[in-house]
Amino acid sequence: MRHGRQFEGNRFVYPVVSRRSEGLSIGINLNPDKVCNFDCIYCQVDRQSEAETRFVSMDQLLDELAEVLKLAVSGEIYESLRLQDTPQHLRRLNDLAFSGDGEPTTFVNFDEIVERVAELRKTLAPDETKMVLITNASMFHREHVKRGLQTLDRNNGQIWAKLDAGTEDYFRLIERTQIPFSRILDNITNAASRRPLVIQSLFMNVSGEPPAHDEILAYCDRLNEIEAGGGSIELVQIYTVARPPAESYVSSLKAGQLQAIADMVQEKCKLHTSVSV
Repeated sequence: MRHGRQFEGNRFVYPVVSRRSEGLSIGINLNPDKVCNFDCIYCQVDRQSEAETRFVSMDQLLDELAEVLKLAVSGEIYESLRLQDTPQHLRRLNDLAFSGDGEPTTFVNFDEIVERVAELRKTLAPDETKMVLITNASMFHREHVKRGLQTLDRNNGQIWAKLDAGTEDYFRLIERTQIPFSRILDNITNAASRRPLVIQSLFMNVSGEPPAHDEILAYCDRLNEIEAGGGSIELVQIYTVARPPAESYVSSLKAGQLQAIADMVQEKCKLHTSVSV
């Protein structure tokens, strides 16, 4: 699938044909400076090259979004060189996704931008178009983020919260952040107690080794604890590396390995899963 973040000279808005959305996703990059509070070993953002833009211009972002939305709704977007060979069954606008080159909820005006994007969605997009937040869940406890999540709730929103580990040690290995694993788990549980969440989990080989069986069991325990704490999990997305990762010792799992993890989640947690290679 195409995941490039450059489109017709845009700085903040980029259309991608997404394997997990099964259609066109319009990405909204709130971190053009490439700064993130995680440093994941599998990150597929090129942090070696200098960022062209360090600050978000809200007016320019909204202008870009309006233009891309119009092209997507009319179908003209598939005339562009990068998207012209998109299969017919994927030529559907699925969502507007807050994603990009860092953690979107660290954006200081997160609640305001969600509100403004929601207004454009109502004006220009079909009613069924989702608003998706792709997030590491590190900032859910902040008040301006809570307000943004509430706006998502009112506008066909969906939260895709990252959970790539079952234990503190593996979390530290994969995410390389000073944020405690317990905060991530608490934030996911609290947010999921207010609306169903999608859990997005990327599994990979690290130095040629897949996650250990005991790590996946612990991961299932964390999912069960989220639900036991009052959280609702709509879906668990299980996927692997699709583009060159930050570290050369990271590589993709095979489809059968991902399916085995999904089977364990279904057995131990009784949750719906999807697998993407």
